[in-house]
Amino acid sequence: MGSAFAADHAAAAEHGGFLASPETWVAAAFLLFIALFGKILWTKIAALLDKRATDIRKALDEASRLRAEAMKAKADAEKTLAQATAEAESILAMARAEVQSMQARAAQSLQNAIALREQQALDRIAQSEAAAAKQVRDTAVDVALGATRALLREQVGSGRTAALIDDAIAELPRSKH
Repeated sequence: MGSAFAADHAAAAEHGGFLASPETWVAAAFLLFIALFGKILWTKIAALLDKRATDIRKALDEASRLRAEAMKAKADAEKTLAQATAEAESILAMARAEVQSMQARAAQSLQNAIALREQQALDRIAQSEAAAAKQVRDTAVDVALGATRALLREQVGSGRTAALIDDAIAELPRSKH
């Protein structure tokens, strides 16, 4: 094939020179095609690349905006969490104080109840002592009255009644003074 090409090339050079060669016209057509369509193609490719760059820039801006919103939401959530934690600690402190207060009230109430029951027991003991003392007195009075009656029966029956009445009358003026 090399010799055929060389022969054709030589024949073309003999017929009209450089412009008569088909390779020259193919090369010229290719350059003209590249020049005409290359500009249009380059414009379209550049427009597509610019559009793609604009879309990427918009996506980056949107991502940046979303990131800023997410950071703001995170900060708000952390602030809310801090407030909730502080509020929970406050509620816990109040609950602890209330528990201590309730324990103190319960202890005081228990002491008051114990003191009341002790006082009631002491009152019952005092009442029982008073009732026992009264019963002893009543019994002593009954025994004394019984003894007195028995003594009076013995003495009255023996004639000592008149002497006792005389002695009691004689003591009246002395006991009034």
